[in-house]
Amino acid sequence: MTPGLIVLLGSGETLPSSSKTHEFVAQRFPKKENPSIVILETPAGFEPNSPAVAGKIKTFLDRRLQNYKPRIEVLPARKKGTEFSPDNREIVTPILRADEIVLGPGSPTYGARQLRDSLAVEMIKARHQLGATLFLSSSATLAFSEHTMAVYEIYKVGEDLHWKLGVNYFSRFGLSLSFVPHWDNTDGGAELDTSCCYLGRARFEQLRAMLPEDHVVVGLCEHTSLIVDMNEGICHVIGKKDVVINRSDGEEIFAAGTTFPLDKLGQWSEPDMADIDPAVWQEALDIYHAPPEKGETPLPSADVLNLVELRQVARAEKEWQKADELRAQIAELGWLVKDTKQGAELLPAV
Repeated sequence: MTPGLIVLLGSGETLPSSSKTHEFVAQRFPKKENPSIVILETPAGFEPNSPAVAGKIKTFLDRRLQNYKPRIEVLPARKKGTEFSPDNREIVTPILRADEIVLGPGSPTYGARQLRDSLAVEMIKARHQLGATLFLSSSATLAFSEHTMAVYEIYKVGEDLHWKLGVNYFSRFGLSLSFVPHWDNTDGGAELDTSCCYLGRARFEQLRAMLPEDHVVVGLCEHTSLIVDMNEGICHVIGKKDVVINRSDGEEIFAAGTTFPLDKLGQWSEPDMADIDPAVWQEALDIYHAPPEKGETPLPSADVLNLVELRQVARAEKEWQKADELRAQIAELGWLVKDTKQGAELLPAV
């Protein structure tokens, strides 16, 4: 039960520049006929057109990933205390069947406020722990941070510089992280510095000084993604430009096309399973281990794969009795082993 990928995209989730990132994720979908993708409306849930905002992502993925034939569903988890709430089980349960969970544009502070301590996030934690990819873009990267920048409140309304509480998703892995998309934005031209998600470098430095010294800020350049692979312990940078790791004592820059150790983000650890609601975790496990739906190809568990590997070793050493015993154990777990010239082939027992 290794956590899935976490993708953090600086901007452009529905532009051609994001194609390599989407392809990277799709190539790692489970081997079944119709992988499942869910898109949450939550970050833009305050907008009257939030279905269209999330629907734009669906339309793009339908076209871009057509060779993978995904089933894509938009979840109207818009606002707590309403019938379209991130706490509405009927709305958010599809998360537990998803192979990819997507959140994108909107307001970072609104998204964090609606998602923090929600049923939706409990389900995201459970399903991500079971291998689903968590794909965050634009405002969602800020919302899932430990501290989220109040971009609109400062840039548009003129409030004093401050941070808001985020979902703090990475605390599950012992990491203290905040993300800033649009790191290299230049919309303001020569007249106004709009880097660091429109607030400019000078204001960002003041905000940085408000954070604990050991806190890490990750700057995500536009059209650039950081892909965190906890299984391999590495991070990939894909896209047009850079990912910047900002610490109190300086910065490290990683260009597109490079990888770096996950340790660069801080001293990380295996996820704290105690932070997942036990009932949600059990529900996720029940769905994960349920027989596949019609048309889906089941996947062997890690235990089955380990037994197959041990059997291959036994056969190579001509320990035939041990190999037969291992075959029987594999069969008890619902799989048949067919020996071919290319190696062992696993078939689900009927």
